Amino acid sequence: TLTTLDLDSNKIGVKGAEDLANALQINKTLTTIDLRFNEIGAKGTKYLAKALQINKVTTILVLHSPHFTSSFTQALSTLNILGNEIGDKGVEYLANALQINKTLTTLELTLNEIGNQGAKHLANALQINETLTTLGLARNEIGAEGAGYLANALQINKTLTTFNIYWNDVGAKGAQDLANALQINKTLTTLDISWSDIGAKGAQHLANGLQTNTTLTILNLYYNKIGDPGAQDLANALKTNKVTTIFVVLSLRFT
Repeated sequence: TLTTLDLDSNKIGVKGAEDLANALQINKTLTTIDLRFNEIGAKGTKYLAKALQINKVTTILVLHSPHFTSSFTQALSTLNILGNEIGDKGVEYLANALQINKTLTTLELTLNEIGNQGAKHLANALQINETLTTLGLARNEIGAEGAGYLANALQINKTLTTFNIYWNDVGAKGAQDLANALQINKTLTTLDISWSDIGAKGAQHLANGLQTNTTLTILNLYYNKIGDPGAQDLANALKTNKVTTIFVVLSLRFT
């Protein structure tokens, strides 16, 4: 019995998506479909979205295409649209869906030209969504402002455990906002803000957050130019924080 269908990079187009959608409406066994790089466009997405409203078995759809609708997410647990240049507008569509979605647990949005406005859309969704556990926003265009929006959401969100925002221009101010969130958040276990130019000041802010946080186990600060002062502040924080100790030390790189 077929449970997994991999159509990655086959250029099935709109017609192929329509044929697949027709099959999905009666299929009862398929659980995973990979449709990366298939040029199905908005029209093809519409066919598949309609099928997924009927098919409740297909739970994981990996769709590398900037065209999707909120109805698409109703039967998904994992959505990976890495490297599709969806921008802030695409994120807005996703964020609207997240506010009502009850199944998605992993959302990967690395390399999608997402800026501060897109981060704001996601932050609004995170304050409402109760199922997402992993969010990847690496290598986008999120600055301190966007990091602030997301940090505020983390103070309210109670399900996210892994948050990757590395290789964004978070800076010291963004690190400060994230540190404030760590003082309140009780669910986040992994935070990756490597390559984000937080500097010694940002490390100091994070050290303050770690002194009261009791749940974070992995903090990645790779390539952030925190220097000796930042390293010292973090070392002092680890005297009181007994949870993050090993992982923070292993992931630091001082330049």
